[in-house]
Amino acid sequence: MPKFAANLSMLYPELDFLDRFAAAAQDGFKAVEYLFPYAYESREIAARLKAHGLQQVLFNAPPGDWDAGERGLACLPGREAEFRAGIVKALDYAAALDCPRVHVMAGLLPAGTERATLRSTYVSQLRWAALEAAKQGVDVLIEPINTRDIPGFYLNRQDDAHQVLAEVGASNLKVQMDLYHCQIVEGDLAMKMRQYLPTGHVGHVQIAGVPQRHEPDLGELNYPYLFSVLDELGYTGWVGCEYRPQAGMQAGGTSAGLGWLKPYL
Repeated sequence: MPKFAANLSMLYPELDFLDRFAAAAQDGFKAVEYLFPYAYESREIAARLKAHGLQQVLFNAPPGDWDAGERGLACLPGREAEFRAGIVKALDYAAALDCPRVHVMAGLLPAGTERATLRSTYVSQLRWAALEAAKQGVDVLIEPINTRDIPGFYLNRQDDAHQVLAEVGASNLKVQMDLYHCQIVEGDLAMKMRQYLPTGHVGHVQIAGVPQRHEPDLGELNYPYLFSVLDELGYTGWVGCEYRPQAGMQAGGTSAGLGWLKPYL
């Protein structure tokens, strides 16, 4: 039976971030993930995790200037020092929160730049990040993201992500397989899962309904079947619930939309 982690960047949006931990625990979640912790002291977050019996299973390394539209630095020549400082900061938070994995966003293709010209920077930066993370037993994750949600994102396909892993050659570099993004770009999800999960190179799975990124029981995907495929393949990692509740900011809307989760609690 899959284990589900609440994504606190998207779920419970009507609550202040630090209050979302209690809401997730009350709804039966045993673990949480989110985009970025850096607006808060790590001890504040650690206290919420402890108070509500939650595991921290994933967060992102600093992405550059998010508010200005940046979506990662790993593939960008000339940003190496900033990227590496961000990895150090992320690993400090990972240690404080006892978090075993950090997602490193690839970044956007600069205007007029060919994808191939960024490959050496991307591979080199990931190799450095994986080496640093390995010193404290942390996995580094890379995620293919669809270009409808993030136009110009460097990494879009599962096969390319696994090729990057082969090029980097670090055992703690893994793929974050978001079934929402994968469906939009590639489809054929069950076969993609059967292809990649047995390799041991998928470190985390995420879900959302397609096409509107609402609850997984809304839209075109048959998630009960896909969850059964996870079980069939022996996947024992976490499944991150990275979706936007259909009820939006309505009080209690996230909880009201969790009927899909109840069979798995």
